[in-house]
Amino acid sequence: MANVTYDNVTKSFGDVVAVDRLDLEIEDKEFLVLVGPSGCGKSTALRCLAGLEEVTEGQIFIGDRMVNDVPPKDRNIAMVFQSYALYPHMSVYDNMAFGLKLRKTPKDEIVRRVQEAATILGIEMLLDRKPKQLSGGQRQRVALGRAIVREPAVFLLDEPLSNLDAKLRVQTRAELIRLHQRLGTTFIYVTHDQIEAMTMADRIVVLKDGLLQQVDTPQCLYDYPNNIFVAGFIGSPSMNFFDATLTGSGDDLTIDAGAVRIKVTDKIKSRLDDGKAGDKIICGIRPEDIYDPQFVPAGVNVFGVESTVDVTELMGNEIFLYLMVGDQPYAARVDPRCCFKAGDTIKMAFDIDNVHLFDAEAEGQPTILKGTS
Repeated sequence: MANVTYDNVTKSFGDVVAVDRLDLEIEDKEFLVLVGPSGCGKSTALRCLAGLEEVTEGQIFIGDRMVNDVPPKDRNIAMVFQSYALYPHMSVYDNMAFGLKLRKTPKDEIVRRVQEAATILGIEMLLDRKPKQLSGGQRQRVALGRAIVREPAVFLLDEPLSNLDAKLRVQTRAELIRLHQRLGTTFIYVTHDQIEAMTMADRIVVLKDGLLQQVDTPQCLYDYPNNIFVAGFIGSPSMNFFDATLTGSGDDLTIDAGAVRIKVTDKIKSRLDDGKAGDKIICGIRPEDIYDPQFVPAGVNVFGVESTVDVTELMGNEIFLYLMVGDQPYAARVDPRCCFKAGDTIKMAFDIDNVHLFDAEAEGQPTILKGTS
């Protein structure tokens, strides 16, 4: 087992900087997820760790060993790709055992490792089959098994669930969490799906354009986003944003977003970093912090915003409402007992204590309101 360190790592392809000065410490036995949109550098960072890409600048350590110049086969890692990459002419057993055979592992040890991995993954009855006889989920388990038999210090997983249907992704997600708990090994997982990241990770690394935006636990990323990008990326539907200005002073300080005006409460003011009248800000509020006024939970401090319903999406356990306030669209997640339809006008209830304020003059910089509490 080993921790992993990226020390000021940069990877460039000509003039394109894919990973930009990445500093990151991954703890032993941690399940860390790299997340971000396509092209943000997450897969490149993983491939640099695996030795499949050469680092342009900086150093990578596995444990206390710098591995910049160590061949991939000697880094004691195992990688699972989006493509299953199974040999079609080999049985499941032979696919899982192939890497061990190349390393001249004793036959008895190969049998032990393959049987143990197959039992962990629930595919012991499939060992004699060929890949074409397996479902997508079973092939993914074989690809995982091929990595497990290596008994590596670090597992690297590059979007391994992308080829699975929605139901199987949820099932396999749970299996990967159990697998990590059972193996007690460092997992580094790449995905563009923030739901996968939130449900699986001990910590999440959010990347954009090769730059690290924030690294924290899933709940802290949700509650305390460092900037607008993180706030909008984490959460589904994403956070609503309103361009606004701080007006008034003292006890009368107000967030003025045109059709939305919010009086700054003591709770907000206690977390406001030197905000003053005239500051241009961006006000954010999550859809789940907006309520049908009939179903506001006890103890929630709300204010009303006159809105028009544009689209409704019934999800069964909740309803997604897409609304307009003035010419500003926004989304809300409301109680399934709500009976709104397109064209209705309603005064939606915003949770005043759960607004986030961002500095509009410094895009990508820390918030002037340090999240919610």
